[in-house]
Amino acid sequence: MPETTASAAAQHAKGAGPAGRRSLGTGPGRLLVTVYGIFTVAAASRSLYQLIAQFDRAPLAYGLSAVSAVVYGFITFSLVRGGEGARRAAIACCGLELLGVFGIGTWTLVDSAAFPDATVWSDYGMGYLFIPVILPVTGLIWLRRARAGAAA
Repeated sequence: MPETTASAAAQHAKGAGPAGRRSLGTGPGRLLVTVYGIFTVAAASRSLYQLIAQFDRAPLAYGLSAVSAVVYGFITFSLVRGGEGARRAAIACCGLELLGVFGIGTWTLVDSAAFPDATVWSDYGMGYLFIPVILPVTGLIWLRRARAGAAA
């Protein structure tokens, strides 16, 4: 039994979770988990309220904010879960998020009439201090380094 406890402690110290899963939410990843968690709650609560109370005003913008909340939530879950499968899923979602930020950001600049109200990703996240454009880039860098660290 003490050997099992010592082995588990060694895995935990290396950032490995249950079944040898490497946690992506340790070290700098902890900050990513925190920021993604905050953005999940912020985008979900904002879009939920807007979809319920103001849907007729800007359904496209509010729907896209709800999509961003789902993406943020999935990335948060993947970072907390850890493991190679979760890392790959988080990479795909960070890429999707980055495409969303650039695509919707450009769309809001080109056709502002389509967006009578802002989304999380409007104007490349300007309403959120451009964090929505910085966050997926930072996430992709961390996820790449996390893989390199696991291979070492």
